Amino acid sequence: MIISVILGLVLLGLVLLLALVPPSVTSGTVPFGVRIPAQYAGDPVVAAQSRLYRRRVLLCGGIVAVAGVASVAVTGQPLLLPLSVLVLVGTWYGCFFLAHQEIRAAKLAGGWFQGLHQGIAVDTELRTNPPRFPWLWLAPAVAVTLATAVIGIMMYPSMPQNLAVHYGANGVPNRIEVKSVGSAFSLVFLQLGLTALLGGIAAAVVRSRPDLDPARPLGSSRWARHYMSLGAKALLGLVAMIDLGLMGSSLLMWTGTVSRWAPLVIVIPVLASVAATIAVLARNNRDRGSNGEDTGLTHRDDDKFWRGGVIYINREDPALVVPRRFGIGWTLNFGDPRAAMLLAGVVALIGLVIALRFAS
Repeated sequence: MIISVILGLVLLGLVLLLALVPPSVTSGTVPFGVRIPAQYAGDPVVAAQSRLYRRRVLLCGGIVAVAGVASVAVTGQPLLLPLSVLVLVGTWYGCFFLAHQEIRAAKLAGGWFQGLHQGIAVDTELRTNPPRFPWLWLAPAVAVTLATAVIGIMMYPSMPQNLAVHYGANGVPNRIEVKSVGSAFSLVFLQLGLTALLGGIAAAVVRSRPDLDPARPLGSSRWARHYMSLGAKALLGLVAMIDLGLMGSSLLMWTGTVSRWAPLVIVIPVLASVAATIAVLARNNRDRGSNGEDTGLTHRDDDKFWRGGVIYINREDPALVVPRRFGIGWTLNFGDPRAAMLLAGVVALIGLVIALRFAS
């Protein structure tokens, strides 16, 4: 149980860090998901809401962490800590939404866009000559997955007849299945699915529609190309580490190894890679090519396409993947039918793994 508590607290800390970082790395023209003119980026309302947001997140994070640890101590159920993470995510969005509403109200009341020339910048070469897909960065994930499959095929005859397909918080198996191709190679199938999924997302990222600054389109376009390429590489590095963790978990299952440290085999590589990905993208997210001659234009006020500042729905936009308004990374255009197909594929992948791993 000690291991689970430590992992739960580490995960809580990571989520808390994720919640505190976005205001510092988000573009000044979309604070808390609200589109504003560049000259209002330093407005007192924006600065005040940033301070309030951080205080609220820290307060909520402390309360959730204390409540989670106390609940584990009283009930002895380590799974309450992962539930605390979900509660923290919910309070995180609550803090975000309060700041979002206050800044949006100030923008509307002050008429921040009145008298300004709004525009849209487009780099047509991003369609005809997009950044190249980093195939070499995909190689580690493919190599780890193939190695896992080959090792599994070689070990299959000598595997235990009963495989531990799930471990409890104390590292002791709590789910045993009879050896079969489905149960033994369920994590290999998961590796294949995740590699294909994140590889496809990386390909979509390098062909995504960037949010170019109409005030300085040339510098913004150069930054967008660099950031899209960097984002694709970060995603492919992330899936390689996830595959490595799944490889370690498979080896534990195939050899019948029982250890209280078993949860660390998969969690540590994943958490380390997530932290590295966030650090790399955050360092390059704030500076969006602000150099260059100012055209006198400002971004179009497009808040109507963003539900709650985080969900993008625009049926007229052909782009499937667009930059996030708050924080780092990209999000889907939920006005595009392909987004529903992609989400259905993710659900199908999860269902397939559950069916193979836990079928009677």
